[in-house]
Amino acid sequence: MKIRKAVIPVAGFGTRFLPATKAQPKEMLTLVDKPVIQYVVEEAVAAGIEEIIFVTSQTKRAIEDHFDRNSELEDRLAQKGKKKELTELLHISNLAKFAFVRQQTPLGDGHAILSALPFVDPHESVAILFGDDVFDAPTPVTAQLVAAYETHHEPIIALYDVGKKNVSSYGIASGAMESEGLMKLRGFVEKPSVAKAPTSLAAVGRYIITPEIMQLLKKQKPGKDGEIRLADAFITHLKNRKPIYGKVVDGVRYDCGNKLQFLIASVDHALQHAEVNGDGAFTAFLKDRVARLSRGSK
Repeated sequence: MKIRKAVIPVAGFGTRFLPATKAQPKEMLTLVDKPVIQYVVEEAVAAGIEEIIFVTSQTKRAIEDHFDRNSELEDRLAQKGKKKELTELLHISNLAKFAFVRQQTPLGDGHAILSALPFVDPHESVAILFGDDVFDAPTPVTAQLVAAYETHHEPIIALYDVGKKNVSSYGIASGAMESEGLMKLRGFVEKPSVAKAPTSLAAVGRYIITPEIMQLLKKQKPGKDGEIRLADAFITHLKNRKPIYGKVVDGVRYDCGNKLQFLIASVDHALQHAEVNGDGAFTAFLKDRVARLSRGSK
């Protein structure tokens, strides 16, 4: 079956960005003028996704509003002849069919995905996209996973080379490369030391999961922290001698749940933004700022 639906869990508190996220979802923080969550949705849509299920919480109403129509604002823009802005707003609400379901208790990413089950047919595979990761890729990362799924019809996990020095912050994949960029997985090592890491390929926030994984999540017992984890369902699947593939994705990843990475993403997106840097003004600013810092001045 074609991958038509995506589940995007967005119920977290965003504590790493407090106090900015006290009154707004972390997913609504912007890279220049577009919220992080819109980049994630546009990636899914570019991969052929038609329906998107957000798993939210009571603090995430702004996400629902962002992808909904705002008739008053649209009328005001039309009256003022702001066709470009109006077209952009209409584009957002027409990206896909949207559904929203609340995760009433924060019991892990696996529990969040289970909350979306009423919107997923029992025999269909779905894409999972987490909102912290934004990719700048020649082919959208979700599209890369969908292509791998259409070949193997097994669960697919996005893998990204984080470099040996960073492996202790990630779940690191082990396995055998079957073709360029595609690994048949043997397992994961959670946050290994540099010396013990089997590779530097980390599982990042993009997946294709099959009905079998959904069934495992239903039966998955909570871990020591009381949470149900998607990673545990993958581990159980592998223990059952069922295949999972890892796709080493092509592109640049920005971890927008990390303050430094978020700032780097903001700069890189500003450099590519037609309004901000169309005349090279932002590039000139950065060059001047670096030159002044090298001279020891502010």
